[in-house]
Amino acid sequence: MRAHYGKATAAFAMVSALTLAGCAGGGGDSTAGGEGGSSCEPSSGPVDLTFTTWVPGMDKVVDLWNEENPDIQVKVQTGPNGNSGTYQNFFNQLQAGNAPDLGQIEYDALPNFRVQDGLENIAACENVSDAEDQFVDWTWGQVTFGEDDAVYAVPQDSGPMAMFYRKDLFEQAGIEVPTTWEEYAAAAEEIKAQGSYITNFPRGDVNWFAGNVWQAGGQWFSNDDEGWDVNLTGEESEQVANYWQDLLEKDQVSTLPSFSDEWNASFNEGDQWTWISAVWGASTLATGAPDTSGKWAVAPMPQWEDGGTAAGNWGGSSTAVLKGSDHPYEAAQFALWLNTDPEALALANELGGLYPAAKSATDLEAFSGGVEYFGGQKIYDVFAEASSNVDPNFTWGPTMTQTYTDVSDGFGKAIGGEGTLMDALTAGEEATVESLKSQSIPVKE
Repeated sequence: MRAHYGKATAAFAMVSALTLAGCAGGGGDSTAGGEGGSSCEPSSGPVDLTFTTWVPGMDKVVDLWNEENPDIQVKVQTGPNGNSGTYQNFFNQLQAGNAPDLGQIEYDALPNFRVQDGLENIAACENVSDAEDQFVDWTWGQVTFGEDDAVYAVPQDSGPMAMFYRKDLFEQAGIEVPTTWEEYAAAAEEIKAQGSYITNFPRGDVNWFAGNVWQAGGQWFSNDDEGWDVNLTGEESEQVANYWQDLLEKDQVSTLPSFSDEWNASFNEGDQWTWISAVWGASTLATGAPDTSGKWAVAPMPQWEDGGTAAGNWGGSSTAVLKGSDHPYEAAQFALWLNTDPEALALANELGGLYPAAKSATDLEAFSGGVEYFGGQKIYDVFAEASSNVDPNFTWGPTMTQTYTDVSDGFGKAIGGEGTLMDALTAGEEATVESLKSQSIPVKE
């Protein structure tokens, strides 16, 4: 799912971002966690769980579970998407000791909860560690942080990136569909000469930019026992920033506010010919540009090297068992069911537009046939291939909401001619380091 990013949540005081106390289990008869998640036992008697999410229709999906599991009932609580309020609520509830048993948390927000010791380690809960092979490799890495004997959430959905493009316009103009970023820039020049734009640069969607850096092989964060390394200005980030800076300076990409009415109209009226986006973008286009049905197609992301296959990712969430749950065993079993059961996956896609992280999703009818809006193309085959080409080792930092805000501010200035995208990344890196230090999170100098 796509997320809008606001101001950072207030962090709890931390002594160490990496060597936290083991995630102790909740009360009652169940425990999860301890060092290495060493125990996780079923509760005795009926169990009631609470689950907070912002996915439309999730209550209908959970109804399926409740019908089949009368002794483990799940109540759905809905709220705004993560950084629009739900995460702040989680932090407040964790501090007060009344957090829900389960919560939807995006991959880029998980480290923030991890360093604040807000997640149960459910690795020892039955079937959890054995489920690794059921999920796309890189999503499993997002919920384990590369730690041995640790699972802090169950992958829910993902956002592998590809290129949506107006097949009809490219054909009419006699312009080849670009397969490399060099070809993409050349096409941008030709399209601008015809009075349109190849795409839009989204100043506020820094996680989109991160997805492009991810594809290029960049790494913004890494950590070890000595602390966090922050590197928003590495070679790959510079490559991506300079590329888009050049297109901006040549006025070959627009700069409309993403997901606004004006932005939707630009697609609907043929002013934007492509959109480098995630799989969930298919429903965004269908809703925002209905007059162009049948005219779009999907191709892999342009590559930095001819013949490459790398893809980035934009978005995706997990289902986490929050610290202090009285029933981590039952919560873990529900989280596994929610994100692996074929009927649940299909309904979550139908009602909420989720693209499952489970490998079995490719066998579901919803993802195996042609899509009318895209001229009958089997677009999910393209995204399934992209998902398999996402680097599984990409790491998010523990204060991503603040990082996004700081970089977005700089991007806005760059679009207005005040500085560059690289200037924004440099300032964002400096601000991120200061933010980590202010929260007593170790940073490597």
